[in-house]
Amino acid sequence: MSKRNLSILVLLVITAALFVILPRLNHSVKEQPLEPVVALDTVVAPKPEPKVLYGIVVDSLIVIEDKIKRNQNIAEILTAHNVTNEKIFQLAHASKEVFDVRRLVANRKYTLLCERDSLKTAQAFIYEHNPTEYVVFNLKDTISVEKKQKDIEIIEKGIAGVIEYNLATTMKELGLSAQMTDNFVDIFAWQVDFFRLQKGDKFKLIYEDHLVEGESIGSGKIKSIYFEHFGNDYYGFYFDQGDGIDYFDEEGNSLRKALLKYPLDFTRISSRYSGNRFHPVQKRWKAHRGTDFAAPRGTPIRSVGDGIILEARYAKYNGNFVKVKHNSTYTTQYLHMSKIKSGVRPGTRVKQGQIIGYVGSTGLAKGNHLCYRFWRNGVQIDALKVQLPPSAPISEDNVEQFSAHIQDMTNQLNAINFPVEEAPVFASTK
Repeated sequence: MSKRNLSILVLLVITAALFVILPRLNHSVKEQPLEPVVALDTVVAPKPEPKVLYGIVVDSLIVIEDKIKRNQNIAEILTAHNVTNEKIFQLAHASKEVFDVRRLVANRKYTLLCERDSLKTAQAFIYEHNPTEYVVFNLKDTISVEKKQKDIEIIEKGIAGVIEYNLATTMKELGLSAQMTDNFVDIFAWQVDFFRLQKGDKFKLIYEDHLVEGESIGSGKIKSIYFEHFGNDYYGFYFDQGDGIDYFDEEGNSLRKALLKYPLDFTRISSRYSGNRFHPVQKRWKAHRGTDFAAPRGTPIRSVGDGIILEARYAKYNGNFVKVKHNSTYTTQYLHMSKIKSGVRPGTRVKQGQIIGYVGSTGLAKGNHLCYRFWRNGVQIDALKVQLPPSAPISEDNVEQFSAHIQDMTNQLNAINFPVEEAPVFASTK
């Protein structure tokens, strides 16, 4: 066989072998899945939230914050930021019905929103005239003035205290306001003599705290209260039956009376009702038909109940005084005022707690104080010993809801721990 024919034969054998072997190899090899091709998308960063102050987007503006300086006025502030006198005049005129620009108070915060130009031209002036309200003076395009309210967050807080010297001092040391002390006293005024407290008397409170931008601006109402006085337990629970604020004991009896017991914020008694007292001015013994409350000059005096003004005038011995007829049974009188509140005159009607004058020493008086007098059926009596009927108790329709409410409040009070206390001794009433 020639070499040429031999080569052809070898080629044919190899080809035949491949036709037999290749299909078998295809079945023996496992198919591997293809790796997915991932397309890399362009990552788009989210747009940042615009910065908003006082309801205005300020991203493109310069923000300047400061406080009003003594004797500084709005014209002085705005002219320094390229606002013309004409525009300031227009602004003052536009604000007349909203806010008097002449009443800027030193140390109150203000904010200027200015253009990013070389003169930092003011586009808006915001003045915070109290912790919850602010006034926006818009200087861009059409001048406008608007008063706005900040969001107020109300949270509940619990606290406990043990009286060391007196209630007011203890409350202050706990960081509670004088108004909270007055509210405390008003709740139990007819159950407890707060001028005869005992060292070691203790209390628990659950109350509302009002926050603006995370900062406390003052306390709201007391939600529930426990007071231990001379070994006796007193409870007070706030509950609204639809006719306003009222406090009830654990049995649903109202703690409120028709008249307040004290005509001014919690203070001290300098002289009690007496049939025979040495008069500090006349230097002789005589009856004292009232209760004297020592207090700083200008302390507000409040009417202890709804009524009609019988007298509001000056007299030689009484000084500036107001007399209020509450109903056919009770009448009260308030003497030695530094001044009678504007608008209080005979025939006008007053509400319980309404301010009718201010503590002073007019008339036959030595030192600033209020002489408070009380009549029942035309006869003067000791205001601190009078017994008045309480307001309406919890109605039958509200008993179930009230029971659930006080159970919840009692559990919260029980969860508050008292601070370490010492053995009780008598506390000062001053």
